[in-house]
Amino acid sequence: MSALSLVDSPLFGRSFVDDEMRELFASDSFVRRCIETEVALARAQARIGVIPEKAALEIASAAEKPFLNADRLQRETEVVGYPILPIVEQLADAAGEGGRYLHWGATTQDIMDTATVLQVRTALELIDRRLGETIEALRRLAETYRDTPMAGRTHLQHALPVTFGYKAAVWLSAFRRHRERLLQLRPRVLVVEFSGAAGTLASLGSKGLDVQAELARVLGLDVPPITWHSMRDGMAEAVQLLALISGSLAKIAFDISIMASTEFGEVSEPFVRHRGASSTMPQKRNPVSCELILAAATMVRQHAGLMLDAMVHDFERATGPWHLEWAAVPESFALTSGALAQATFMLGGLEVHAGRMRSNLSASRGLIVAEAVMMALAPITGRQTAHDLVYVGCRRAIEADQSLFEVLSRMKEVAVPLGLERLRTLTDPTHYLGAAPEMVDRVLAHG
Repeated sequence: MSALSLVDSPLFGRSFVDDEMRELFASDSFVRRCIETEVALARAQARIGVIPEKAALEIASAAEKPFLNADRLQRETEVVGYPILPIVEQLADAAGEGGRYLHWGATTQDIMDTATVLQVRTALELIDRRLGETIEALRRLAETYRDTPMAGRTHLQHALPVTFGYKAAVWLSAFRRHRERLLQLRPRVLVVEFSGAAGTLASLGSKGLDVQAELARVLGLDVPPITWHSMRDGMAEAVQLLALISGSLAKIAFDISIMASTEFGEVSEPFVRHRGASSTMPQKRNPVSCELILAAATMVRQHAGLMLDAMVHDFERATGPWHLEWAAVPESFALTSGALAQATFMLGGLEVHAGRMRSNLSASRGLIVAEAVMMALAPITGRQTAHDLVYVGCRRAIEADQSLFEVLSRMKEVAVPLGLERLRTLTDPTHYLGAAPEMVDRVLAHG
């Protein structure tokens, strides 16, 4: 059961990382992607006439059979510092005569970067699917609770009434934008990296750009206008997007964890026997998914910072910063996908206690809609005078432990110009929802 990393822990790993994303970025998967890139390069070079067609076929044939000695690969990677030379040596031996043409004109970072791009391409597809699942869960909440009133809060105090559907629609809107960002990101990230030792493709002479373009075609990637191996904004942007997604998930988790507290009691995470249980307090039902999402978001945010550090490459090949990506990229995708899976589970089965929301909304006995009274009175007395009058009424209501209606109904400056019936309506929180329901409709109408 030994594991150093949290994401690989047999105890905690599956709480943070879903199995699909783990498989995409597993070390064996990376090695397979490196081999895939080498085979694609040989195929591309054969088509351009750089290496014999027979050599490309022999390389491809050897790659389809078990040829790697894992212990040797591990041992030699420790010595070399990178896995490509050890992979190339073993694949070249397996390919026989064709192995002489393996890795022709390439450098280690060409293969590793392109392999990572291939991983990222599939990982973005999974993130997109996970986003779709979270969006659907939020859409259902927004639609179902469009008109369910609750207290809106600013600075942890009652502010104005909202609806729970409005809150869910606000959450939803961010994930729609994240999906747009993901779509816009793809062409900047899903590009081949093949440029040789210093990025100029000099070893391939006049055929270098043709090989690069054919390699991209074989792998289904785009062609960059110029070498990008020392300019890492594309990879950095991918992780910044993951940090944005995780940050939005953390906002939801923070809201829900507070709303689920005993004093609020407005929502509960889905019930699963013993989920969130305490070893000593039988009544406990801790918000486990919220906690996992919040922790994951914090870790992804730290990786986003690492990726910004990793952008600072020296000259045409970095002395160290590139290595930061080896941790930041896979772990960011893993943690973000896992957090999205947790969010989908939590939001899809969220228990919403509308009665408790209504009770909390009424807890201030009308004070939450003091603005409504002020705005109704303002055309008669002027805004500042209306504000001062209602402010006095609020202070009296708090000191006397009475409802705002009871106090204002005894203040002639307020009760006379507004009338008691209108005042009663104005101090009912459910009548001051503004355009919240219509805003929900607008978000839902965008698909």
